[in-house]
Order: sequence, then C-alpha cells, then structure tokens
Amino acid sequence: MAIDEGVRIDKWLWAVRVFKTRSQATEACKKGRIYINNDEVKASRDVKIGDIIEVKKPPILFRYRVKELLYNRVGAKLVDNYLEDITPEQEVIKIDMMRLNLGGFRERGTGRPTKKERRLLDDWHQGDE
Repeated sequence: MAIDEGVRIDKWLWAVRVFKTRSQATEACKKGRIYINNDEVKASRDVKIGDIIEVKKPPILFRYRVKELLYNRVGAKLVDNYLEDITPEQEVIKIDMMRLNLGGFRERGTGRPTKKERRLLDDWHQGDE
C-alpha cells in the first residue's frame, strides 16, 4: 500500500486506540459519530495526514489531528506519534465534571464504606427520589 493512499478511518481509529475494537469504530461511523474535516463519513473513507477527525462519544466531542498514517495497532505509548489531541478545554472539563457527579464517589484508596457511611449514602440516594 502506497503511503499517499491513506488508510480507512475505522482501521486508523482502532490502530490509535480511540476504540477498543475495529467493529466499534465501524459502528460509530454507521451511527454518524465520526467526522473528517466537518464531513460525516463512512467506515471506508480514507484518512490523510493533516485531517481533523471529530469523534462523538456522548456527551463529549473529541478532536484529533492526524500526524501520520497507521496500518496496524500500536502500543499506547506510541499513539502520540500518530495523532495530536486537539479536544477543546470545555470538553475535557465535561469529563471531569461527570466523574465528580457520580453517586457515592469516594477518593481512590479510601476502601469500602463503613456501615455508618453506607447508611448515610443510602439516605442520601433515597432523598433524590
């Protein structure tokens, strides 16, 4: 395959670890959640160097710039060589807010709730209903 030909969008998204499987990337294309340069695309669309790719993973819209083409999946440490994450700061803040708004959120490493804490959590959850 020649370098200037490009690579399928579903394969590239899988190779740079945006999706766990290629079939998930293909499904996202079918659902209209993948855009290249503001155009909705099918899974067979080729990616070129410099393209801006938008991936909707509701409620967040991720944006990436293609640095290099990739035909096989690479390790997580090497992903930065192939894409540049240009996701707006507001979208990153949405992710952080979602993590904080989880019911019963506990700091990592604090262990399981005690019986008293569990009762307080149950009372708090029942107050929402």
